Amino acid sequence: MNTIQYLEDQAARAERLAKRITDTLTIEKLLAFADERRREIEVIAGQYRRAQPS
Repeated sequence: MNTIQYLEDQAARAERLAKRITDTLTIEKLLAFADERRREIEVIAGQYRRAQPS
């Protein structure tokens, strides 16, 4: 599993868990965690695109 796949998996897991619980603070933290992972994916993907020759 590469880094992007791992981060996508982590974000998806956090989002699924957030749907199953009722504690508002925990939901917010899980969704923030998922957002952070998705931002990391964007950074990594952007670096990968810049490194590719045109």
